Amino acid sequence: MIESNEIISEKADIETSSEDYAKRFSGEVGKYFLDVQAKITLDLLKDLPNSSVLDVGGGHAQLAVPLVNNGFDVTVVGSDDICRVRLDKFLPQNSFRYKSCNLLKLPFEDNSFDVVISFRLLTHETNWKLQLSEMCRVARKSVIIDYPDIRSFNVFYKLLFSAKKSFEKNTRTFKTFSRKELIKEFKNNNFDDFVLKPQFFLPMVIHRAVKNVQLLNFLENVSGTIGLKQLFGTPVIMEANST
Repeated sequence: MIESNEIISEKADIETSSEDYAKRFSGEVGKYFLDVQAKITLDLLKDLPNSSVLDVGGGHAQLAVPLVNNGFDVTVVGSDDICRVRLDKFLPQNSFRYKSCNLLKLPFEDNSFDVVISFRLLTHETNWKLQLSEMCRVARKSVIIDYPDIRSFNVFYKLLFSAKKSFEKNTRTFKTFSRKELIKEFKNNNFDDFVLKPQFFLPMVIHRAVKNVQLLNFLENVSGTIGLKQLFGTPVIMEANST
């Protein structure tokens, strides 16, 4: 029987930690996606070398691997032991720490880590505000997340989701966010210095359909130069800093 004050665990990371989900980032285009994501994240952390990083729901290993390889002290938490399988596949033993827990009630003291990151998670959680609050609680300096921005082609999400699922097969529903609502929640948790880095202007499904990384990279560079990516790009990597 669940007590009224018990926080019910969410397990959105089980799917993102799976081999089936990893297929979404296979091939040349998938590598391009992950390289862009890692480059932006590492650039945000360039002034915090060798910092302690907690990766919440990071069993997909998309960021844990480049973080470990770049000298960060990495701890990953997942909602189930199965979420560490890909981490063990790509990282040497003892190069990181892993703990299964209720992600909405992190088993760490306040300010336990220099940086807390979470990718591919908030958009699939019902209680995302509590998740954000927990990440801020255990972070000393920064919290970094990714999210699908409503100020993008995602404005057509409801109209185009069926076509997207038909093409990608293993996509799933997700919540889009406005910058305003995320900034508000971070400020509620005393994080009020922000950096926002949109990753792509063109929808990722278009990237997957075109499959020409050189052409896509050129188009993304052009959209960045003329400001379209910064205004309307998604997913956005967002850094919130404690002041």
